Amino acid sequence: MKYMNNNTNVETQKKVFRFFSSVVLVVTLATLFGVMWYLRLQNLMNANRFEGKGNYVMIALYMVLSVLVINTFNGFEFGSARISILTMSQAIAVGLVNAMEYVIIILMIRILKHTWRTLGYIAALTLAEAVAVLVITYISTKLYRRLFPPFSILNIYGDYENDLVIKMNRRDDKYSIDGEISCREPHEKIVEELAKYDAVLINDVPSEIRNDIVKACFAADKRVYFTPKISDILIKGSEEVNLFDTPLYLCKNVGMDGISAAIKRMGDIIISAIGIILTSPIMLVTAILIHKYDGGPVFYKQVRCTIGGKEYKIMKFRSMITDAEKDGKARLASENDDRITPIGHFIRATRIDELPQFFNILKGEMSIVGPRPERPEIIAEYVKEVPEFAFRTHVKAGLTGYAQVYGKYNTTSYDKLKLDMIYCEKCSVLLDIQLILMTLRVIFTKDATEGVAEGETTAKVHK
Repeated sequence: MKYMNNNTNVETQKKVFRFFSSVVLVVTLATLFGVMWYLRLQNLMNANRFEGKGNYVMIALYMVLSVLVINTFNGFEFGSARISILTMSQAIAVGLVNAMEYVIIILMIRILKHTWRTLGYIAALTLAEAVAVLVITYISTKLYRRLFPPFSILNIYGDYENDLVIKMNRRDDKYSIDGEISCREPHEKIVEELAKYDAVLINDVPSEIRNDIVKACFAADKRVYFTPKISDILIKGSEEVNLFDTPLYLCKNVGMDGISAAIKRMGDIIISAIGIILTSPIMLVTAILIHKYDGGPVFYKQVRCTIGGKEYKIMKFRSMITDAEKDGKARLASENDDRITPIGHFIRATRIDELPQFFNILKGEMSIVGPRPERPEIIAEYVKEVPEFAFRTHVKAGLTGYAQVYGKYNTTSYDKLKLDMIYCEKCSVLLDIQLILMTLRVIFTKDATEGVAEGETTAKVHK
């Protein structure tokens, strides 16, 4: 039997710290709303309707909405995410909560003349809460880093180079990689070495070697970070079958059930139709600017692959010069790509170039959420190095997806495949809703649009 060790105690302390930080955040937001409610918003409504406990109901509703929406944006991950990312997540969540409260209040007031006044009060509340979010997140994160310094980590690396250690070193507040050893060293030497560290990073190590290392880490009470294989992701959602005295797991590999798929399609139709209506002024202005710049075509149509490898023509606003691929060779946009027009830089950074895909979604060629569609030629290139890349077409291609929320434009093909397979393995209507909301944060994240390195036609494989 394993007893609580120092790592367990630290993890418990971290959870307690995050819980109290989250409580402080939610209570602060609810208090600010309560003040605005009592001083301004309540006066716009029928007072008899909110005498006594009615006021508490409104504040309680606000707290519940805050918890649900902030949690959807991973806004309670104090100490894990960067201050900028965490603050942005919380600010967007607060904005959505206040938008919902605005709609609720307007529906209850039923007096149109108070619409703009109510909007002004909600805007002032949002601004005050944004400041509160920034202060609380900054103080909590700084305190977290002081109380919980990063664990000392041993990097056990495999046969292929990757940039994971470089990425982790950029987060030196969270990770401290202080040593490394090849997985090809004798097992006894690896066990002896890992005993000197708080945690172990099993970095792209063959499965047969990794399994022995994981067991050694368990025996030594060491934390383990490891890069998953595709098979690890596929069995992650396995169902435990308790029919025999022998442990048995079931991987159904069927994706969404019929009802969920129907709800997803209905959502695609509704959201794409609303999206076309709401963004039509933006699309009109964008079309005029693109045509005025060089007189070329406004839209860029290109063959892409969706579910089952079926080909279709995707629609995007043209962001590059008209003869961007005059040599006929397919290539992804690179960093500082001179083929991108000045207008193209802006519409790519703001994702405006993706808006015409609402028409593809309305026609059923794409979904709102799913793996991003790739060109047949690029898929063929990827599959040469990573045959499992073809698994991405087991679900319908999407406008946004797991890889878009948690990856970058230049994420390696193998890592992009892993992210997409995580979605394929656990896709659901609720996950789709979360990814749609998380996409709002991605729009404001500059490094999410980074291209591949100069001279490369596809993102690196680094299998």
